[in-house]
Amino acid sequence: MQLTCDKTLLTDALSICLHAVAAKSTIQTLEGVLLSAKPGQLTISGFNTQMGIQRTIEAECDGSADFVMPAHMFFEVIRKLRGETVKIEIDNDFGATISSGKSVFNMRGEDGEEFPELPTVNKRLGVSLPSNLMRQMIGDTIYAISTNENKPVHTGSKFEVEKNCLRVISIDGYRLAVRQEEVETTADESFSFIVPGSTLKELSRILPDSEEPVHIYPSGKHGLFEFNETIVTTRLLEGDFLDFRTAVPNDMPIKMDLDKAAVVDAVERVSIVVTERLKNPIRCLFEGESLKLSCVTSMGRAFDEIQIPFFENSMEIGFNSRYLLDALRACPDEGVIMELKSGLSPVVFKPAEGEKFIYMVLPVRLKAEGI
Repeated sequence: MQLTCDKTLLTDALSICLHAVAAKSTIQTLEGVLLSAKPGQLTISGFNTQMGIQRTIEAECDGSADFVMPAHMFFEVIRKLRGETVKIEIDNDFGATISSGKSVFNMRGEDGEEFPELPTVNKRLGVSLPSNLMRQMIGDTIYAISTNENKPVHTGSKFEVEKNCLRVISIDGYRLAVRQEEVETTADESFSFIVPGSTLKELSRILPDSEEPVHIYPSGKHGLFEFNETIVTTRLLEGDFLDFRTAVPNDMPIKMDLDKAAVVDAVERVSIVVTERLKNPIRCLFEGESLKLSCVTSMGRAFDEIQIPFFENSMEIGFNSRYLLDALRACPDEGVIMELKSGLSPVVFKPAEGEKFIYMVLPVRLKAEGI
């Protein structure tokens, strides 16, 4: 069989599918990419048993064939070719001759029948939104996904669909992140599902930054994201995900308009003396019209002060600087409401208007003398 396709299209498809190729597997074909050719199109697939990615491109084929090529070597060969089109000839033993211009490569492939079949996902329930918005919602919540395998269900983000609202929730025991947007849904009923953080990480890389829609379908133990001739299939997590409604305090008496950019700049400056080894908290003293930030480590001392709305009673609270910065940077609006209760209670960030996001950070107990 012989096929011809555009080099750029093939390179782009391979670069996306490589994200799902297994690094090492007892099933050898999973370390490769499956190429399924038929007249008019070529579908490339990568699969690591947890996540699969398929991309379909136009191609001229004189027949049909399924064959597996060694993923990274094949990608490097295609990427380095100088011509605008690529011709691939497959013999009966799955030997491949790849040519473009005056360059010719011979590679050994494998029978596509040995490549495991990707899971089938029922499309009865679904939700659609612009790809760039989905990408933003993932980026605004992925930082709070847990890496602790003792609670596997929290190593992903929960997607909740109610009426025409999609809510993405992440929690790791120290932070909570909630983002919601209006969306289109194919069902009247509410539903939810939990997507692994590893899948969301790859989606944030490959989702196009455009208004093109992404369609999301959960079904049983698997979910499907469909966009731009690309299909991402993923295993879903199972278990009891913490209800953020009970985790976020309702009795927060102190509410303050915050200049997000000013606070981020101040926290970044004070955090210069904080390192991965010296993770001392930063001290935040709310007093009058000033927020005074300080940090002491064996590397040095740092102090900064910014203006805030009048704070009637002074309050000191400590935070892990990275956790505080992650939450503030994720706020999509410059105008942010900060809610506080005491020096030992969480801080909550909400939008000045609407309910687009909720970010919560737990405080750190401060020791004497700022250490």
